[in-house]
Amino acid sequence: MSIKTTGLAALAVAFAMTGAALADRAPTPDELTKIEAVLKAEGFTKWKKIEVEDDEVEVDDAIDAAGKQFDLDLDPKTFAITKRKAE
Repeated sequence: MSIKTTGLAALAVAFAMTGAALADRAPTPDELTKIEAVLKAEGFTKWKKIEVEDDEVEVDDAIDAAGKQFDLDLDPKTFAITKRKAE
């Protein structure tokens, strides 16, 4: 391998590792119980996907009792809804 190829390969590995560190993850069973309790208390009846990040929890396609759909952001410590985006 040439030095240029080796350098590009090293750079690709570095980017891949950085991306993995920033990747979303599924909630733990304890987190899921708390998140679902908040969603139900706020009137949401179903949702598609929940992802946990360092700075927020994302809930995709949450449906409220009126049938309206929202994407939600929750605080990762309190699980309080911090943002609602109607779809």
